[in-house]
Amino acid sequence: MSPRLDESHTRIATSTPPPEQLDHPIDPLALFEGLPEIPPYDEIGPVDARALSKTLFERLEALEEGTYEYSYVRNTLVELNLALVKFAASRFRSRSEPMEDIIQVGTIGLIKAIDR
Repeated sequence: MSPRLDESHTRIATSTPPPEQLDHPIDPLALFEGLPEIPPYDEIGPVDARALSKTLFERLEALEEGTYEYSYVRNTLVELNLALVKFAASRFRSRSEPMEDIIQVGTIGLIKAIDR
């Protein structure tokens, strides 16, 4: 497993109220404190992607839907797993459908799966 995913970098994130409900301004960098450092998605191997996805799914369950942290973790999961969608779409290359359409349908399925 990657050193970025060890227990020292996997603290549970807490949700914050929307900025209009706060008395003080939000520091955008502070919102993502405690989240593991995520390298560029094309540099993550399948084993690390699986471990990071597991960590992010655990974090997603702990967060309240509609918060900035929830959106960040959800979007990170989508981007992290786009390579899997492209791999699965490549298996349908021989079909008469354009590749972009197959990837789009796969991405929609990925988003629905993450939201479950």
